[in-house]
Amino acid sequence: MKRIIVLLALLLMAGHVNSQRILTLEECRNLAIQNNKELRISGEKMKMADNEQKAAFTKYFPQLSAMGAYMWNQKDLNLLDMGSLRSALGSSLGELAQLPIVDKVVGSVDNLQHLDIQNVWVGSVSLVQPVFMGGKIISYNQITQYAKELALSMNDLQLQDIIYKTDETYWQVISLVNKKKLADAYVQLLRKMDSDVTAMIAEGIATEADGLSVKVKLNEAEMAQTKVENGLALSRMLLAQICGLPLENPMNLADEKIEDFPVTVPDVTADVNEAFLNRNELKGLDLARKIYQKKERIVLSEMLPNVALSANYFVTNPNLHNGFKNEFSGMFNVGVMVKVPLTGWWEGTYKRNSARAETHIKSLELEDAREKVELQVNQSVYKVNEAGKKLIATSRNMEKAEENLRHANYGFEEGVIPALNLMEAQTAWVSARSQLIDAQIEVKLTQVYLNKALGKLSADQSSNNK
Repeated sequence: MKRIIVLLALLLMAGHVNSQRILTLEECRNLAIQNNKELRISGEKMKMADNEQKAAFTKYFPQLSAMGAYMWNQKDLNLLDMGSLRSALGSSLGELAQLPIVDKVVGSVDNLQHLDIQNVWVGSVSLVQPVFMGGKIISYNQITQYAKELALSMNDLQLQDIIYKTDETYWQVISLVNKKKLADAYVQLLRKMDSDVTAMIAEGIATEADGLSVKVKLNEAEMAQTKVENGLALSRMLLAQICGLPLENPMNLADEKIEDFPVTVPDVTADVNEAFLNRNELKGLDLARKIYQKKERIVLSEMLPNVALSANYFVTNPNLHNGFKNEFSGMFNVGVMVKVPLTGWWEGTYKRNSARAETHIKSLELEDAREKVELQVNQSVYKVNEAGKKLIATSRNMEKAEENLRHANYGFEEGVIPALNLMEAQTAWVSARSQLIDAQIEVKLTQVYLNKALGKLSADQSSNNK
């Protein structure tokens, strides 16, 4: 019995520990990467592109094929009409046609002209080696190589999007956790103040109007507290969904206990060329442009001669090489096949012009994307610097709000400041504190935005963003 009780206690402790799992930003990123289904799909597309490239490479080698067939015929084949032959011999030879030797000769002729094709067997083995296909095989191999690189680039882009969403949701949860602490503290403060003012009203020091003002503020604070709690619960669920964890299990984050984030005020500059080299969107468009260039070459190859070597071995039964005997007989041949399109130049010219237009479209899309990336990088730099200045300003406002609240509390305790002025100071302190939390989180997020704009967002950067 004791063992059962101990076992149950251990299970309950294990469940409690598991329910109170504390996750760091890096762990959230890793979970999101491991459990994201879109990223898995992207990985499968990479495998598809790799296999397609390997399949394209096989086109350089000889293509070997085998064929076999069997056919049963109801009747055999006779080259001569033996009835007419016998009648002609009877008319020509007269009574001599009745001689045994004539019948024997006619029987021999009948056997020679009778072809046994009731059971026909045919088999062949063919080998074709491409020599010149107008550049089609080379272009196709290059396209599959670009497609493989494109799949890898899209996988990296999907990975960065996952990290970006994870970071954004993580810091949103941290922000709401701190705002919940602030809302809880403010509600407790107003409840204490409501109790104090009620006592002061009973003693005749404060008026009923003061009490009503405090109660209104308390109701507003409790409503704000409820909104923050709901927003925090939903944000935790969203983060759990991104990480692939059950929504009903509580998720605690490592940075929840930090009151003031040790963020530095950044003053950054960014190299746009770095973004041009790192952004997977630009890599993808450049690879797409190269793919369409190779498609131009494939269209051109349809207008050029194709040359291939061939070797074949045929086997048949009946034997076609020796009097249609019921035996297998085979032969081989080698040759050169040349295919020259004679009437396809007109159509091919239009197709090639269409392929060139598609390539030009991709080039224009690439130029447009580069301009947008440059604008996005500059905007991200401005936002980072603006967030730093905002953090400095909100820190100063917080210091002033704390000083103002301290004087208001002292004055209210001494009876020289009414409750309304104290509540104004408290409200100003709460607002300043909330703005400071927003500014600290904004510094974190703008750094994430900048890294994403530069194409440097990766799973191993969580420690650098702490």
